[in-house]
Amino acid sequence: MTDGLEARVATALARPVDPAVRAFAAELADGGQALAVLFYGSNLRTGSLEGVLDFYVLLSGPVESGIWPRVSYHEREIGGTVLRAKVATMTLATFRAAAAGETLDTTIWARFVQPSALAWSRDAAAAAGVAEAVSAAACTAARLAVALGPANAAPDAFWRALFRATYAAEFRFEKVGREESILAANREHFDGLLPLALIAQGIDYGRGPQGTIAPRLAPARKAQVLRWWRRRRRFGRPYNLVRLVRASTTFDGAARYAAWKIERHTGVAVPLTPWRERHPVLAAPGVLWKVWRAKRSRA
Repeated sequence: MTDGLEARVATALARPVDPAVRAFAAELADGGQALAVLFYGSNLRTGSLEGVLDFYVLLSGPVESGIWPRVSYHEREIGGTVLRAKVATMTLATFRAAAAGETLDTTIWARFVQPSALAWSRDAAAAAGVAEAVSAAACTAARLAVALGPANAAPDAFWRALFRATYAAEFRFEKVGREESILAANREHFDGLLPLALIAQGIDYGRGPQGTIAPRLAPARKAQVLRWWRRRRRFGRPYNLVRLVRASTTFDGAARYAAWKIERHTGVAVPLTPWRERHPVLAAPGVLWKVWRAKRSRA
């Protein structure tokens, strides 16, 4: 019964995207192994090309072991405008497994139940594979949402419970009420999504007044979902801390990304020497000292 959900997801993934974003995605995919490139984040919602664009490059190959994804920073001049992007790279098989809740990771299904766009795909089969994986993310998120949420409420209450739980479990610093801004900014995306995701996995529900629903999640299945969640909640922060530490030493282009961020937020230009590019962590104290002195001299 996933046809309705996958059709909706495929339509959402085909949403309009700025041609410059599509051109950037095509360049990122130009490595021979790419199957698809997903575009997501606040720039997708606003249509702005300012700041840093967020992409996932999905490759062919088996499910990966260890800590993933690989993160990199890229700059491209397209149409006379310099675009900047933070890129996460992993295989589509890994992405699909994480979206289905088969790994300890909580970030994939919690992120991709939110809006995203298929900015580039190798062919129709690759596009269908991405739609299947994003549909799995919606199912995983919806299943946990109704296990954590109230017995009977408007769909927003279930999504709210989900995002609060995942933010608490991850090593992330989100403002209080972040879940409210996500729901408010993406009303059209979430409207009707929860019932479709429940039906797709055989979870029935009743309808009440004013658009409320009452999921009929069997007690045994609810207990199973909560056990599944407790394990991921327990490992969530350590797992994501390890991921952050790894990214700090393997982030391809980290020095360029940091230099751009510093100049953007402080107005202090940081010359990018070969040594700083090779050793961004070791260079950080000296760079911060330079920024501090520059700001002091302006005072």
